Amino acid sequence: MKYAFSTLGLPGTPVARSAALAAEHGYEGLELRAHTEEPLHPDTPGGERVAARRTLAAAGVTVLGVAGYVEVAASGDDGPVLAALRSLVRLAADLEAPYVRVFPGGGGLPEADADAHAVRRLRAAAPYAERHGVRLLLETHDSHPTGAAAARVLDRVGQAGAGALWDVLHTWLAGEQPGESWRDLAPHLGYVQVKDVASAQDLTPLTLGAGVLPLDEVTAHVPSGGWLCWEYEKRWYPGAEELPGQLTRGREHLVRLSRDRSAPAGRSAGSPGEPGGALPRPP
Repeated sequence: MKYAFSTLGLPGTPVARSAALAAEHGYEGLELRAHTEEPLHPDTPGGERVAARRTLAAAGVTVLGVAGYVEVAASGDDGPVLAALRSLVRLAADLEAPYVRVFPGGGGLPEADADAHAVRRLRAAAPYAERHGVRLLLETHDSHPTGAAAARVLDRVGQAGAGALWDVLHTWLAGEQPGESWRDLAPHLGYVQVKDVASAQDLTPLTLGAGVLPLDEVTAHVPSGGWLCWEYEKRWYPGAEELPGQLTRGREHLVRLSRDRSAPAGRSAGSPGEPGGALPRPP
């Protein structure tokens, strides 16, 4: 198993500092939040991208993904959405990142309309991403919070340049069991975002293992060579504990889960697994 964390937990932190923290605490990768508040985003000049890539390489840290904010299922014209997707793909390619995170964002729309928007846009953008060595990952979020919903879109897209990002909080909040999520997402999966919270009513981020999310069941389904990325949402909860002091504990917890996982032998990446055991659904 390989481990990364998101710079969402280190809002506004310079790339060199994020890379140093990852290397110091044994994380092989970073998920870079690509927002204008951050050092790297689609408007960052080319020279700064090159410098960042060199800094990360010197630290021995991979950019796992570029976390964008494009909403592919939302209403509106396709042109601005596709242009934003291409900009994120170019940023990822410049940073040698294999993935770009996108949101559905189709809340409030009829399911069929949200699906149609997402399918159409991902079909149009996926070949461009693939040519750049990048894969667009639809996160289980907002209008498509479950593995079933994300897979419903991706099955129709049918392009190698489009896949899924499993945010375990949102599938859990939607009442989907980890085994169910894995069954639907495995053929499309890029990587898994892990996190922990106290309850469905209190989403303040906690160190991994301190909350109620079924991370043991999640890791039981992830292939041994897969990526787990800790998305600690400090940006949205400024009163939460600072991330750097938790990085060692968080990685140790993921390592324990990875060693103890009870996934059936012979499972490989991209092959659906058997559903996990029943767990309490969020209240």
